Amino acid sequence: MCGITGAYAFNEIGRISLIHLGQATDALAFRGPDDRGTHLGYFCGLGHRRLSILDPTPDGHQPMYEESGRYTIVFNGEIYNFQALRQELEAKGYTFHSGTDTEVLLKGYKEWGESMLPRLNGFFGFAVYDQEEESLFIARDRMGIKPILWYRDDDRFVFASEMKSLLAYGLPRQLDFETLHLYLQLNYVPAPHSLLKGVHKLLPGHSMFLKGGALTIKKWWQVPYEPNNLNPRKWSYEQQQEQLRELMEHSVQRRLVADVPLGSFLSGGIDSSVITALAARQVDKLNTFSIGYKDEPFFDETRYARLVAEMHKTEHTVFSLTNHDLYEHLHDVLDYLDEPFADSSAIPVYILSKRTKKIATVALSGDGADELFSGYNKHMAFWRTLHPGMAETAVSALLPIWKALPKSRSGALSNKFRQFQRFAEGMRLPLKERYWRWATFASSGESLSLLSASSKQQLDQGLYEQYKNQILQYLPKNGGINDVLYTDVQLVLPYDMLTKVDLMSMANGLEVRVPFLDHEVVSFAFSLPADSKINRQMKKRIVQDAFRPLLPPELYQRPKHGFEVPLLKWFQTELRSKIEGHWLKDEFVEAQGVFDVNATRALKQQLFSANPGDAHARIWALIVFQHWWKRVMGEVGVGV
Repeated sequence: MCGITGAYAFNEIGRISLIHLGQATDALAFRGPDDRGTHLGYFCGLGHRRLSILDPTPDGHQPMYEESGRYTIVFNGEIYNFQALRQELEAKGYTFHSGTDTEVLLKGYKEWGESMLPRLNGFFGFAVYDQEEESLFIARDRMGIKPILWYRDDDRFVFASEMKSLLAYGLPRQLDFETLHLYLQLNYVPAPHSLLKGVHKLLPGHSMFLKGGALTIKKWWQVPYEPNNLNPRKWSYEQQQEQLRELMEHSVQRRLVADVPLGSFLSGGIDSSVITALAARQVDKLNTFSIGYKDEPFFDETRYARLVAEMHKTEHTVFSLTNHDLYEHLHDVLDYLDEPFADSSAIPVYILSKRTKKIATVALSGDGADELFSGYNKHMAFWRTLHPGMAETAVSALLPIWKALPKSRSGALSNKFRQFQRFAEGMRLPLKERYWRWATFASSGESLSLLSASSKQQLDQGLYEQYKNQILQYLPKNGGINDVLYTDVQLVLPYDMLTKVDLMSMANGLEVRVPFLDHEVVSFAFSLPADSKINRQMKKRIVQDAFRPLLPPELYQRPKHGFEVPLLKWFQTELRSKIEGHWLKDEFVEAQGVFDVNATRALKQQLFSANPGDAHARIWALIVFQHWWKRVMGEVGVGV
C-alpha cells in the first residue's frame, strides 16, 4: 500500500523539523517500495511512499496537487466507491487528470471539506494541506485499518503511518510507564497511547484539524450500536442470513478490484473460508495461501484449508513451516517493530505475507468476523457466565484443582486446564473485571511486580486507571454479549488484529483487504441480537449458518485454534540461551533499570518448569520490549 508522513511548523524553530522530511519519508520504504515523493513548503512538508496497486502510472504520484496549487494531499489506503464520487464531482464541473482515488479524495475535500468523510467507503489515512489558510487536515478510517501516529510540542507537529518515521524527526525518547503497565498486561499498546511520552495515535473514525498552534480532534464516525434499540423481530433469522450474504458478496466484490495479482489468505477457519468462497465465485483460479507447521501438528490446520481450496477450485499454496523457519524470521519481525507488539502470531503473518508477495500483491483476509459475530472462545465463556448451568458452576467450584494442574497452550489437555482456570477466575468477577481478565495475559498485580522500584515510582497509578477505564467504558454493569463485542471492536480489533496485519503485510509490500470490516457489514452486525451470533451450541452462529452451503462440512466439526505460534517449545529449546544470556540476562535487566530482576528471574523459572501456564506469552512481551529498547532507546538508562 503506502506510507505517509509530514511536519507542520508553528515557528522558525519548528521549521528545523522539515530538514528531516526526506529521512522520515524513507523510513516508510517497506510500505511503499515503488515510488517516493515529498512536498516542502515554508511551514509544512509532506512525504509519501507508494506501492502501486490500482494505478502504477506516473499520474498516481504523491504528494498530489490540486490545479490551483491551494491543496496538497498524501494518502494511504483505498477508496472503493471513488468512481461514484468522481461522477458526482464531474457533475459539479470538476475535471480529472488521473484514474486515481487520490485525485477524487483531493477534489472531494476541496468541494465538501471534512463532510466528505462519511461519503467514503474504504480504508485510509490521509492528510491535506491548505496553503491558502495554512491548515492541515488529517483523517483515519472508520475501523482503524490504516494507522496515524502524531506528536506535537511548542514548535512543531509531526505525523506518520509508523513510529519509525516519527522518530526520524528527532523526537524525545522517554518511556511512558502507564502505557508500559498496559502493554505488560495486553501484549500490545492501545490507542491513543504509545510507549513514548508525547507520541499519540489518532483513534479510528477520528480526524484532526491544525491551524497555527490550535489542534482540534473530532470523532466523525462510531460503530452504530444502540443496545436498547435492538429488535430481534425486525428480520427473521433467515432474513438476517440473506442480508449478511448480500452485504458480504458486495463487500468482497468491491475489494477484488485490482490491476495486480490478487489472492486470499485461507487458514481453514470459517472466516477466511467464507471470504475465499465468495471471491472464488468472481475470480477464476483464485490464488489462496495457507500456513502450516511441520513440527507442531497441534497447531496445523492446513487440512481444512485444502478442503476449501478443492471445493472452490483455487490455486492453493501451502507454506509449511518448521520451528527453524520461525526462528529464521524472528529478527526480521523484531527489527521492523518500532513499538513493542507481542502478539506472537505476527511471526507467521510476516512469513505468510512475505511468501504471498512473491505470487500476489493484494490479499483478502477474514479478519474482523470474530469481533463482530462472536467467534472467540472467550465469547462462549462470556455467554456461559451469563447463562450458567451445572457445568459452569462445577468448573468454577473446582478452581483450586485447576490451579494445581499443569497448564500450557502447547497440548490439548494442558490447554484445557488453562482455560478452565481462566474461566473459573472470571466467573467470580464483575463484568468489567472479567473482560479485563480474559483480555490480558497478566493481572495488574503481575504486571506491577515485573517493574523495578524506580519504574513504580514513575508510574502514575491514577492515570493508568483512567486509561483502563476508558477502554472498559462501553461495558455496563449488566451488559451482554453485544457489549463485549462492542468493546472488542474498540480494543482488540484495531490495536491487536489490525495492527498486526498492517505491520506485517506492509513490511513486505503486500496489501491486505478485509471484507468483514466494510462499514455496512459492521453496522449490520451491531443491529443483530446476541442470539443471532451465539448460543450454547455455536459461536459465530449467523456466519456459520449463512454460508454453510459454500463450505465443506468438516469445517463445522473442528476446534478453533487461532493463528498461534508454538512458542513454548521454541523458548525451551532454540531460544533458551538467548533468553537467559541476552534479552533477560540478569546483569542487563539490573543495569537497564526498567524491570525487577527477581521478578524476571522467577518468570524464567516458571517458563522452564513443568507448569509454564501463560509464562511464554509474558516472556515474549519482555523479549519484544527488550529488543525494541536496545534498538530504539539506545544506551541503557536512556528515557528512564
